[in-house]
Amino acid sequence: MSIDDQLDLTSLKPSRTVTERTLLRYGVRPLFGVLDVVAFAAAVAMTGPPRGLHLVLLVLTVGLYASAGLYRPRLSLSVLDDLPSLVGRPLAAAAVTTTAGVALRAGQPVESLLLTACVMAGALVTLRALGYAVVRRCRRDGVVSHPTVILGAGRVGGHLAELLLQHPEYGLRPVGFLDSDPLLGRDERPIPLLGGTESLSSVIVEFGVHNVIVAFGAAPESQMVDVIRTCDRLETEIFFVPRLFELSSSSRDMDQVWGLPLVRMHRAAFRTPSWRVKRLIDVVLAATALVALFPVMAVCALAVALESRGGIFFSQERVGLDGRSFKVWKFRSLKPASETESQTTWNIANDARLGPVGKVLRKTSLDELPQLWNILRGDMSVVGPRPERPHFASRFAESFPRYSHRHRVPAGLTGYAQVHGLRGDTSIEDRARFDNYYIENWSLWADAKIVVRTIGQVVRGSGG
Repeated sequence: MSIDDQLDLTSLKPSRTVTERTLLRYGVRPLFGVLDVVAFAAAVAMTGPPRGLHLVLLVLTVGLYASAGLYRPRLSLSVLDDLPSLVGRPLAAAAVTTTAGVALRAGQPVESLLLTACVMAGALVTLRALGYAVVRRCRRDGVVSHPTVILGAGRVGGHLAELLLQHPEYGLRPVGFLDSDPLLGRDERPIPLLGGTESLSSVIVEFGVHNVIVAFGAAPESQMVDVIRTCDRLETEIFFVPRLFELSSSSRDMDQVWGLPLVRMHRAAFRTPSWRVKRLIDVVLAATALVALFPVMAVCALAVALESRGGIFFSQERVGLDGRSFKVWKFRSLKPASETESQTTWNIANDARLGPVGKVLRKTSLDELPQLWNILRGDMSVVGPRPERPHFASRFAESFPRYSHRHRVPAGLTGYAQVHGLRGDTSIEDRARFDNYYIENWSLWADAKIVVRTIGQVVRGSGG
């Protein structure tokens, strides 16, 4: 890593207390959550004894606040900006709760619940104002200070670095630039040059960087995509200075530093709480399917054994998460002449050795059922990019840009590319594009849709 000559970077190295590491890890969410519960408790104490619908009111309010992004970390915290949501959503929750109470004849006076909601809204605004002030003060005093790297040592990057140095209340402490061909000279840089853009991941680890801001630098956008995706496995937040930022209008994902807009990049799917739910669903579905489909699998195994000699199951090395290899299991549809043939033959759909049972298994995708065991073990997921053999994965990575980016998540029994008909002899470039789109836009609902569409394809017999 090239670093500005003769610079003492000792002060840039991370040295944090347990409290600081906790604040960096969890941010403002716990603080705001506690304040909202305190506001609710105060409102209930002032308006009467708690009843069952009060808890419903709290849960709905918290849910509506979460949907409005009132718990997400933000650089700019303003009660006036949040006032419509802070007041309106508890009242909306009260309206829903009272309607449900009347319908269910809960016996709680409507006026009491509405009064609680109004008092709670006032308490929420007051406590949020105090909470925002505390956060700004902690940032200004350096208690909460996120080491930040700026990608792009140009005019915009230099101006942004100066703003962050002048306004510590945003909580971003710039430690250096990364740019392979910096526009700013050494004397023009308010912070040191730590290396080229290709050094991003190593700089993040070395300096404990928590935030990366992508400004305008010399590297082309296609190269920046590759560089930024190397950070997906790291605990790092990424912001972008939008193109034509002078014309940018505010949106939910938009933040700002002293009037300079920044767009926060969505967290990588596998860094969200929902991803842990995905793994739980994988285990439950795989275990349930193995039990429920045992008779079907037994019939398949018997048919394979009767059609030809050899093992019932067929294992093959595939590339999965982070490029690591694992053994994938299938029902054997034919016996390869050698291990080399197994690893290097692209498609056996038209192989003359494929018998009637093998053709049916492949057509209905029943040959894939043993991979439920791979899912249970954690080698795979129900939904994800289909795993490829090392021989082809290596070739495709050389020929198709960003093919290897598919390996950011576990391989899947089915995937977004497969439900769009991209299986067998179809475009590898299209598969990579569909798989990477799935990863960038992952959600539990997206997985559910892919599973439903896969079941439809199996019923129609559209396998390979």
